[in-house]
Amino acid sequence: MSKTVVVIGAGPYGLSTAAHLRARRLSVRVFGTPMASWSQNMPQGMLLKSPPSASLLSAPRPGFTLQDYCRQSNEAHVSGHDQVPIELFVRYGRWFTEQLLPDVEDVRVLGIDRQGDDMFRLKLASGEEVQAAAVVVASGMDGIAHVPRPLAPLVAEGLVSHTAQHADLSVFAGRHVLVVGAGQSAQESAALLHEAGAHVQLMARTERLVFGAAPTPWPHWQPDTPLGRSWALHAVVHQAALFRYLPATTRLGLVKRVLGPFGSWWLKPRLEAVPHLLGQHITAAHKEAGHITVTTQDRQGRTHTVRTGHVLAATGYRVHLDKLDFLAPELRAALDRTGGFPRLDKGLGSSVPGLYFTGIHAAAAFGPLLRFTCGTAFAAPRLSDALARSLL
Repeated sequence: MSKTVVVIGAGPYGLSTAAHLRARRLSVRVFGTPMASWSQNMPQGMLLKSPPSASLLSAPRPGFTLQDYCRQSNEAHVSGHDQVPIELFVRYGRWFTEQLLPDVEDVRVLGIDRQGDDMFRLKLASGEEVQAAAVVVASGMDGIAHVPRPLAPLVAEGLVSHTAQHADLSVFAGRHVLVVGAGQSAQESAALLHEAGAHVQLMARTERLVFGAAPTPWPHWQPDTPLGRSWALHAVVHQAALFRYLPATTRLGLVKRVLGPFGSWWLKPRLEAVPHLLGQHITAAHKEAGHITVTTQDRQGRTHTVRTGHVLAATGYRVHLDKLDFLAPELRAALDRTGGFPRLDKGLGSSVPGLYFTGIHAAAAFGPLLRFTCGTAFAAPRLSDALARSLL
């Protein structure tokens, strides 16, 4: 009987998990393009929200941090509160892959179903069929980008797109673009568009834009964490294993609210020349002579209209298991759920024996930490320990 473990996804969580599984001498196959989402679905010129120390993949032994990569590759060293360019992070992730997982297979998984009680069958785009004793879903944000309902019908018209569809925002130079959203993605996209020569407006439901605090010198009365400085974030980072014992409604609320829509402190001056349309809720949108007219309503019930050439939705991602269409309907139906998330045990295993989830799909079980790359240090060894115990 095959004891191969398949990892679906070659982003930070997939690569980290596979590296830990290999260290436990398990047979592992990883399917995906290394760092694809980071290089293909995020804009050039983007700076990571997290500091260098939190911009990492988890390895089973020392020597594979972002700083280690910079030293070994003669890259400009980043430390402290330096901003990390996305291009640097992608190069780091690919180096991590070359060092620890040189046999990652750039093949898409088309389907997964059960073969008997203790085996999975995977169909690959290459035509190969693979048997696996366990499957780890580490597909990240793939397929879960959220576009507000009034805008969604105009995606097919080319008048609306999600930030995940763009690696180069300079294609909008000279065009009128309305960016929708209040978080880091919205704020940074608006700044990058303005700097690329687009005519940009930023629209959000919030009454004001929120920015993180700039670094301050020691001493601090609140503890520092990879996600920021606060006692609440300290609990999110260091007590992630206990998060799953909270009531489901509390967990779902915390995943949504903790580290919700806000921008890094260094974005504020870059947005000074970008007009803001705040406190606006989109109620309708329609095509008009090659443009798009967006109708909004403010909290006083007043209606407004905005006419633009394109709407860029920086409106985040929503996990829903039914969007994982590579899982057979029978597998999806057998998954116990917390909201749109899979219900997971302490080892990130689902209600389907042998089927594991990590990254953002595990956030409802282990908290907001699993939305960020630094969460790999928690998730990868935990999942690998649990899987190794079940197979060895």
